[in-house]
Amino acid sequence: MVLGIISLILLYYLKQPMGLITVSAEWKRIFNGGMVAAAAIIGIAAVKIPLISGLATILSFVLAAIIVVVTLKNPELHHRKGMIYAWLPIMAVNVLGESIELINKSFYTEWENYFGVAEFFAFIWAIAMWINNSKQRKALEQEKLKALAREKEFKITESLKNQLERQVEQRTKELTEQKNELENTLSELRAAQNQLIHAEKMASLGELTAGIAHEIQNPLNFVNNFSDVSTELLTELKEELQAGKTEDAMEILEDVIQNLNKIHHHGKRADSIVKGMLQHSRSNTGQKEPTDINALADEYLRLSYHGLRARDKSFTADFKLNLDPKAGILQVVPGDLGRVFLNLINNAFYAADEKKKELNAKGEKDFMPTVTVNTKKISTGVEIQISDNGKGIPAEIKEKIFQPFFTTKPTGKGTGLGLSMSYDIVTKGHGGEIVVDSKPGEYTVFTIKLPKS
Repeated sequence: MVLGIISLILLYYLKQPMGLITVSAEWKRIFNGGMVAAAAIIGIAAVKIPLISGLATILSFVLAAIIVVVTLKNPELHHRKGMIYAWLPIMAVNVLGESIELINKSFYTEWENYFGVAEFFAFIWAIAMWINNSKQRKALEQEKLKALAREKEFKITESLKNQLERQVEQRTKELTEQKNELENTLSELRAAQNQLIHAEKMASLGELTAGIAHEIQNPLNFVNNFSDVSTELLTELKEELQAGKTEDAMEILEDVIQNLNKIHHHGKRADSIVKGMLQHSRSNTGQKEPTDINALADEYLRLSYHGLRARDKSFTADFKLNLDPKAGILQVVPGDLGRVFLNLINNAFYAADEKKKELNAKGEKDFMPTVTVNTKKISTGVEIQISDNGKGIPAEIKEKIFQPFFTTKPTGKGTGLGLSMSYDIVTKGHGGEIVVDSKPGEYTVFTIKLPKS
């Protein structure tokens, strides 16, 4: 009877979940059937009929043996092995006692007390093992919960990792697109900058060409005029010689000789201008060469003035040269430095002429635009000053005038690259410095300092 009750208890707990571990529905049906069988055996044993009770005892042995073997052998039920080991001693003592009672009841009666003690200790063992299994079960549940938590964290981490990878991939794609857009924009800006630089150079070239044309035109006019006069004198000379007037012929001949000398002089002047321009053109390759700073400043001041006069017949201004004979020769790139002089002098004439126009609009007619170029030998090299009595530069923009594309001129009057290019030529190309001093409404002075080497 006791073995039947133990079997019923074991079958009940076998079908229950152990923490997070559960058995299949098939096993639950088998265990429910076993519980019905155990209950039937208990009911049969309760009849107290010797033959029937003995049969019930044998059936309880078989049922208990099946429960033990199935639980220990089946992998799906291994989590309940501890419970079987806990109840196995008391089951063994009970099987042994009831078997002896069936075989030899008088012997069982004689040893009944010992069997009772054995059952008591087996019961204590079962309780102890049950408590231990409960602790193990709880620990197992805790470990399982921790494992599930770790697995959940891992899944969350994996999900975050995948999300971050997608975000990184998307951000990388966006950055790549932005990089490509910036590279395209930079290429467009460089192309636009090259076009503006080309426009600035062409503007400078146009001004230079106009100045050169005017400079050459003067000696050519003298050559043409003296050639015409000499032709007339030679005709007169021929007539005088035919008339036999030797003295008059000699006087005419002297005039012809003087005219030819003047033609030669002005022809040399035109030749020197052309050679100088060719020399400066060759120097645009960037090669430095010994250059007379005074001659370069003089030449580009006149070229600037005559170029502005050629473009605007109403333009009137005065210019002054204060050249230090000790300024001497410097190793420079004449074409580049000439471009600096041309830019600064053109700006000076423009500022002074704008001031004149404003004053004329107010009825003041006495103002004369004036540009002055000074050279001076200093301990470190040569100093060149280009000053004007024009409108001046406001203090708030004085720090910006050497920035690329910054200009105070109206649209179409300047590219904003002249002063920037001049700054780079002086500082980077020649290792010098360029500074500006100005008083609004009164004057502006650009000072260039070039080192000896």
